[in-house]
Amino acid sequence: MHEGRTVFAQVMEWLPKYELSKCVARYRGDFHVRGMSCYEQFLIMGFAQLTYRESLRDIETCLRALGSKLYHSGIRSWPARSALADANETRDWRMFADFAQVLIGQATELYGNEDIGVHLREAAYALDSTAIDLCLSLFPWAKFRRTKAAIKLHTLLALRGNFPTVIILTSGKVHDVNILDDLIFDAGSFYVMDRGYLDFARLHRIEEDHAFFVTRAKKNFRFRRRHSRPVAKRSGVRFDQTVVLTGFYSHQQYPDTLRRIGYRDPLTGKSFVFLTNNFRVPALTIAKLYKCRWQIELFFKWIKQHLRIKAFYGTSENAVRVQIWIAISVYVLIAIIRKRLRLPHSPYAIVQILSVTLFEKTPILQVFAQHPPLPEPPDMHNQQYLPGFLTGQ
Repeated sequence: MHEGRTVFAQVMEWLPKYELSKCVARYRGDFHVRGMSCYEQFLIMGFAQLTYRESLRDIETCLRALGSKLYHSGIRSWPARSALADANETRDWRMFADFAQVLIGQATELYGNEDIGVHLREAAYALDSTAIDLCLSLFPWAKFRRTKAAIKLHTLLALRGNFPTVIILTSGKVHDVNILDDLIFDAGSFYVMDRGYLDFARLHRIEEDHAFFVTRAKKNFRFRRRHSRPVAKRSGVRFDQTVVLTGFYSHQQYPDTLRRIGYRDPLTGKSFVFLTNNFRVPALTIAKLYKCRWQIELFFKWIKQHLRIKAFYGTSENAVRVQIWIAISVYVLIAIIRKRLRLPHSPYAIVQILSVTLFEKTPILQVFAQHPPLPEPPDMHNQQYLPGFLTGQ
């Protein structure tokens, strides 16, 4: 017996509780609270994420069935769905957003030396968004179209470790490119994005901040070539050019030179044309770096499949934001535990094992030792170039 401590308590032990209390105090989350504290709210919502609970009634029923095990897991108050609903509706979501940033900072340090499959010393980030569809009659504040509601999860993902460093929640109407106005770009870092972010005025701000961008050119891209560099076409690189924009408005928005790189994927035969403001990194490295952008698609797919962010326990904007930020915190916490305990399991396997063993009183390392990792399915071979947390390598 592990001193009567459940696996759930051992998992939540990795939470920096002092940092959470500071975030709660910043927004007076526990002010005049007699029952469920913000910490217990986080634990209950974390339990719901790890065990795939469908509703508030589902959460209440399952937790009540555990009896005395709740106390040994850190949940002191008797869980009532009305209390949890009120907490999600009224308590400021920003304290959980701030706490998620604390966990992201810890994970970034742990995964800072991860190999991304590209010879690159500088930090690299992928920027993209995903839409979460909602029912318009239940979520009228998130109106997207005449008969549809949606919110967007704009994410800046660190490619070393596959962690979101910036997450911005907006309505579905907000265009992706507008998020570039809200970001602070680190000098010397690479920002990889698709053609949806091709706005030369905003890209020039990245240049002025001494950071680098990598994106794809559109078919109607107007330019004049100034110089061509020799390339090794066997590598897939077709051309490497220095160009200047010739469109009247585009040249005003971006008066400096750009680098235009053509690449044909040897495996698929598809051709790509990349634009970047970096002239030092080899052309093939730029192509491989853009290929790593697929990690953010895997991130969106993973959290939608394995975290509760598509079915919500409340209908207000505050409740939705609380649930999403706690879901992100659970995602990052799993990554922290995996790294610190040096678990060979994939994130999917960790979540599955925890979902059926959370309230066993067994040392957590013994739990994972009893469930050795299974071999990768055959369809994963096409994604082996994506190292890090998502692929479990």
